[in-house]
Amino acid sequence: MLELRNVSKMSGGGYHIHPTDLAFKRGTLNVLLGPTLSGKTSLMRLMAGLDKPTEGSIHFDGEDVTGVPVQKRNVAMVYQQFINYPALTVYENIASPMRIAGKDKGTIDREVRKAAELLRLTPYLDRTPLNLSGGQQQRTALARAIVKNANLVLLDEPLANLDYKLREELREELPKIFAESGAIFVYATTEPSEALLLGGNTATLSQGRVTQFGETIKSYRNPVDLLTAKTFADPPLNTIELVRSGDALTLNGQAVIPLPVHLSGIPEGPMTIAFQPHHLFLSALGGASAALSARTLVSEIAGSESFIHLDYAGARWVMLAHGIHDIDPDQTIEVYLDTRHLMAFDQQTGRSLAGAGHAAD
Repeated sequence: MLELRNVSKMSGGGYHIHPTDLAFKRGTLNVLLGPTLSGKTSLMRLMAGLDKPTEGSIHFDGEDVTGVPVQKRNVAMVYQQFINYPALTVYENIASPMRIAGKDKGTIDREVRKAAELLRLTPYLDRTPLNLSGGQQQRTALARAIVKNANLVLLDEPLANLDYKLREELREELPKIFAESGAIFVYATTEPSEALLLGGNTATLSQGRVTQFGETIKSYRNPVDLLTAKTFADPPLNTIELVRSGDALTLNGQAVIPLPVHLSGIPEGPMTIAFQPHHLFLSALGGASAALSARTLVSEIAGSESFIHLDYAGARWVMLAHGIHDIDPDQTIEVYLDTRHLMAFDQQTGRSLAGAGHAAD
């Protein structure tokens, strides 16, 4: 188990990483999810021993390794910017950690070819990195980390530079690799969809703080606060300030949304209501839904999906609609909100209110 106990990192008189407690079990996949500069890479450097925390301690299998440098730890790291040995072939790049560890020739050959097949590198084993594409070089670095058989594998946005098709294939394959290894895997990403596809556990980060850590799908469906909910939203989370009054959520004293069953326990009074862009629809829904009149701002067509920007009572929303929808701006249209997925947060603290957090799918 890897444990961070009240670990922090200060820089320039302020916290770069705020005091953090985390525990990762062996054989688990753990995602660090947050925007650029949220602290993901800094946290990984502390875990690896590349940096020493200002405060707190780091423990591996019960042993305090806070001051132990990365060279003395069994750690493998893969960065978004690939690092390979330019003079060695792809085969030898992948084999290098096993040669250092003194593995026998048969084991090395078997593991290299297994990793190369998984990462679509078999045709390139005799080439040097300079004769590869950027994606092939990144896959070589990833294969080397896989065969190292490390106790801790740190992956810092490792698929960001790969083409879409290969990235999707590897996102499906990586959890299987992780499950078989018995190592601790920590995977940093800026993409909520990647965290959800990988599964495992997710720590959401914002400005050097871990806002929530737990099973990925549960954190997505039940964020502890508005900041965590926003971290899990892409396109951005839709929000509006409403008031609970009896069995309705009201705006300026007018009932606009029937109170859904899962929010029946929230208190009366003002709150922030939030929902994901894909929970707005252009056509009527069966069951729990609310029809709302909104003004269109702009439509963005992205392949088989459309992002429709809306103004509802001064709140700026985005609707993610399947299909191509070229809607002129400044039109008043009817949109339908699936109220089963509404989340409610305290306006002052941002904390989730009782019964909130049902943002499935």
